Amino acid sequence: MRRSHLVLMLALAGCASQAPHTPQPQPAPAPPPAAQPAPPPPVAGPVRPPAVSGDQIFDAWAAEFYGRAVQAGIRRSTLDRELAGLTPDPRVASLDTRQPEFSKPLSSYVQGAVTSGRIAIGQRKRVEVPRLDAIEAQYGVPRDVLLGIWAMETGFGAIMGDFDVIRSMATLAAQGRRRQFAEDQLIAALKMIETGEVTRRQLRGSWAGAFGQTQFIPTTFLSTAVDGDGDGKRDPWTSVDDALASAANLLAKGGWVRGQDWAREVVVPEGFDFSLTEGPRQSPAQWAALGVRRADGLPWSAADQDAPAQLLAPSGAKGPLFLAFPNHFTIRKYNNSVAYALAVGLLADRFGGRGPLVTAWPNEAPLSLADRMTVQRALAALGFDPGKPDGVIGLGTRTALRNWQKARGLVADGYVTPDVIQRLKSEAGAA
Repeated sequence: MRRSHLVLMLALAGCASQAPHTPQPQPAPAPPPAAQPAPPPPVAGPVRPPAVSGDQIFDAWAAEFYGRAVQAGIRRSTLDRELAGLTPDPRVASLDTRQPEFSKPLSSYVQGAVTSGRIAIGQRKRVEVPRLDAIEAQYGVPRDVLLGIWAMETGFGAIMGDFDVIRSMATLAAQGRRRQFAEDQLIAALKMIETGEVTRRQLRGSWAGAFGQTQFIPTTFLSTAVDGDGDGKRDPWTSVDDALASAANLLAKGGWVRGQDWAREVVVPEGFDFSLTEGPRQSPAQWAALGVRRADGLPWSAADQDAPAQLLAPSGAKGPLFLAFPNHFTIRKYNNSVAYALAVGLLADRFGGRGPLVTAWPNEAPLSLADRMTVQRALAALGFDPGKPDGVIGLGTRTALRNWQKARGLVADGYVTPDVIQRLKSEAGAA
């Protein structure tokens, strides 16, 4: 980088002869040199290549990242040590780009999560973890919800992952698809090591960078993890109290409403307008005016009766229906998946002694990638924009499908069935 320099000009004084005893005017003092701007700080670059893996893309990224990490406050010595010999992890690269040929139906996902064995373990844990009372009182998040997250994330701490978080995040960053996210996590992980709070050996987790019994990513650990057992350390790996208190803190900061349910199963009358699913958020009383009532026949609690709730039909009009309260969406801040939030909530209900759902989950066939792409492309061709065709049946696709179903006089539940796929193919092909 070019550096600015001050150039000093020396004036040469002439020796003119002067008449004796004649006073001479004193020259005015020379003005001080104009202040020069300070040179900008140099952009930090590697003293030596931080990685020489033989992978040109990875090594080029690593060389650039070194400077950005120094500017973010990471010491060169830390970078030299932690990036030395680093190579991309082919398992991470494969997992990040893999699109499953068949998507697991939501009903299968939830039924595979809410099992009798897991319910039994959760019911034991709710009395075996002594600090659950204190954690619940401090953060306002029910113990059963925390146990549900613990169960879903790592099977109550049994499966925490064994990927090197530093290597995983470097691999994702070098690939470029999620560069900003991965670099943010990598810098946060390096800060955790640099402060001495954790060691590189401890930073083992999932291929996507989450670690510990309740699976925090590095930035969330730095901002949200807490010392739940009072030993002066934040240790979500070996301390159950730290892991559950940290999860409770995350949900509390995410807007958890004390005393409210996460969701309740409901039933609707014949001929109900299912285009309202995933739509307006209104009170149970307003939904009742449309014929929606609790499936168990019980009244709404005082905390729930005025809460804004959204109707969900995750497996279509023939599957279980739910009024989802704000706490459902707070769970989705942990993992933004309807299936995940339902599994956590339903596990929590069963841990706390509630019974199974009134309406059984339907038998659903998995959708192939080709089927999912067909649905999206057909909807787009027919003028119902699902967003970029990516094979993921997300909110955009479900909304477009509901609009198409309603326009065709069908049950507008946004649910993809073989019949829906065939109708869309035929209509788009004829258009």
